[in-house]
Amino acid sequence: EKISIIVQDNVNNNKYQAEEMPLDIVYEDKEIMVVNKPPGLVMHPGNGNWTGTLLNGLLHHNNDLATLPRAGIVHRLDKETSGLLVVAKTPMARSSLIDQLQKRVMTREYTAVASGIIKKNGFIEEPIGRHPIHRTRMCVSKKGKDAITHYNPIESGLDWTLLNCKLETGRTHQIRVHLTHMGHPLIGDHLYKSRRIRFDFHRQALHASRLVCNHPVLNKKMCWEISIPTDMEELLKGLRDNRS
Repeated sequence: EKISIIVQDNVNNNKYQAEEMPLDIVYEDKEIMVVNKPPGLVMHPGNGNWTGTLLNGLLHHNNDLATLPRAGIVHRLDKETSGLLVVAKTPMARSSLIDQLQKRVMTREYTAVASGIIKKNGFIEEPIGRHPIHRTRMCVSKKGKDAITHYNPIESGLDWTLLNCKLETGRTHQIRVHLTHMGHPLIGDHLYKSRRIRFDFHRQALHASRLVCNHPVLNKKMCWEISIPTDMEELLKGLRDNRS
């Protein structure tokens, strides 16, 4: 056997570079910024994605964010998940937002299209941890961290359900893992695919549609909502048209 080792630059030893890119900024003031992230955009530099990330775009938009860890990013969305996320612009705002996440004050709701038919509201309370064999995946595991996902069916059709999902916790791939555990993986989720998925969609059908948090300075609750992107609209249209 032969083992080849290719040493890559450690991103932690390099200064993040500002890169010009279009950002869909839903709200911004001196303390926070709310961004509508498109699908396909990686949150921050890492293995295989050293440039072209949201973090690089944030630094170009406001270079002062270079003084904050991860340019003020306090929570993340998967690369192929679209929707709302909040970014801190000051150390105080960052501390406040992290505290809200830890105390489960911040509310994050998602629009999802799952395979199969889910008829009733409910919640999933199952711990999530790293998959013991497939290390890029997460799974329900007794050794994992507590995780709670609430789900509410909005519409259903031929072997699919449009859902509103609300997180109490923020584990990696939480909605994707919990729905897969239920036997209803997200349409287009190629990482957690199962035999139930019969639809041709290029990414997991998941969109962060609603975000609620307390403003770090104004001390008032603020709420933002954003519609699903065009690709999910087209997916739903196709599913609704397929009645046979």
